[in-house]
Amino acid sequence: MVRRLAAVVLLVSGLVFALVPGSASGQAVPPGQSRTETETETDPAVLRKLEWFRDLKLGLLIHWGPYSQWGIVESWSICSEDEPWCARPEGISYTDYKKKYEALKSTFNPVNFDPDRWAEAARAAGMRYMIFYAKHHDGFSMFDTRLTDYRITDPGCPFHTDPRANVAREIFKAFRDRGMGIAAGFSKPDWHSPDYWAPEWATPDRSVNYDTSRYPDRWKRFQDFTCGQIEELMSGCGPVDILWLDGGWVRPSPPVFDPALGWTKSRRDQDIDMPRIAAMARRRQPGLLIVDRTVGGRYENYATPEQSIPAEPPDGPWETCLTLGTSWTYTPNEVFKSPRTLIHTLIEVVAKGGNLVLGAGPDGRGEFAPGVYDRLKAIGDWMSVNSKAIYETRLHQPFKETKIYYTQGKDGAVYALYLADENETSPPPKIMLCSLKLKDKAVVRMLGVKEEVRWERAGGAALLLIPDSAVQNPPCLYAWAFEIRQGD
Repeated sequence: MVRRLAAVVLLVSGLVFALVPGSASGQAVPPGQSRTETETETDPAVLRKLEWFRDLKLGLLIHWGPYSQWGIVESWSICSEDEPWCARPEGISYTDYKKKYEALKSTFNPVNFDPDRWAEAARAAGMRYMIFYAKHHDGFSMFDTRLTDYRITDPGCPFHTDPRANVAREIFKAFRDRGMGIAAGFSKPDWHSPDYWAPEWATPDRSVNYDTSRYPDRWKRFQDFTCGQIEELMSGCGPVDILWLDGGWVRPSPPVFDPALGWTKSRRDQDIDMPRIAAMARRRQPGLLIVDRTVGGRYENYATPEQSIPAEPPDGPWETCLTLGTSWTYTPNEVFKSPRTLIHTLIEVVAKGGNLVLGAGPDGRGEFAPGVYDRLKAIGDWMSVNSKAIYETRLHQPFKETKIYYTQGKDGAVYALYLADENETSPPPKIMLCSLKLKDKAVVRMLGVKEEVRWERAGGAALLLIPDSAVQNPPCLYAWAFEIRQGD
């Protein structure tokens, strides 16, 4: 997941860290990418779940692991590529650094972990689903796997004695108890596994460091390990709605190489056997959505552009992943996006037919920064007034004109959402709708306002006359929504 932030220097445990741009989960799917490389999905239960997913609109994405104790980028500092998000402090060898990084397991004791508080804040923000990384690229498992000792429930981790030590299960339960959809994030590459990064050879980049065709038995062990860990997640954490797979360079050969992106650096075959994984996972979780990010084909049920919004509505279901601040993970002195920016982003994404998932991470103690809760509350205040214009809507064409985005409800209602300028704290007395042709009996209401909105024709456009009460005392900040029903 791509960061664009200035470097920050942090002194922790005798090491100086640069908090630099990084990529947690691959790159955005370019708009218009072909999704017909393999057979498209036909399972009726999966197709029904896709429609459910398209109704959700807003979610939370959580990165968390032992690295949070240092307040650094997730996983990427142990990748030896010459990329800014992989930078390590000067004056320490790669080998020594990696040992210190992996030793973070022995001090990871997030005693302030409170998933109920997290879930309640997300619910109050109007979020309807969540994604939690049960394992990121570094291979540290935030769930009770029996296939590796590099896990939070291992006796070598001080938190293992806590009754909440099976962190993924506890998080999923807290959000599920509040009626939210559950997505298990899982990295296909595993930089701790000796069957992915074999210790006999150097690790020049993010990919497997040996020729899988030359050592097929070794690669088969890694396939079995990956499938086994996913099966543990699918069988040991309660109902799961989405398997959200990361590390798109782990795919069958030939890999898709884009010199502009530069992230698929190895041309080795890394076929993880998705048909086997999908069949197993759906036996455990019928109707499960599978998101094999950036790979395309049958096992990428929806697209996940990252830190960007497509200029035009993509074909099919999709979700934009966006950080609440500048980083996917906890970093000291994080600068969070303004509520206005976040709400405008939500409106744009939904108007283009997508979902928005906002990313943040707790610190090494298990606490989110106050700024996270502040932003979630601001979003919730706005959603409490305007959610009808967001939930369960679909693409309306045209989806935008000037400062106005449109969405359409399943019952035929159209919503016009007027985006406020930076210093605009109340709606203007008149708003022109040029793209929407209103019928004579059309009824317009402003969400959060009891009084009906009068309107009149202005050439081929409709001029909304905003009630004085709404101009003087607007129902919310940042954007105002108008429900339009055309009548007979």
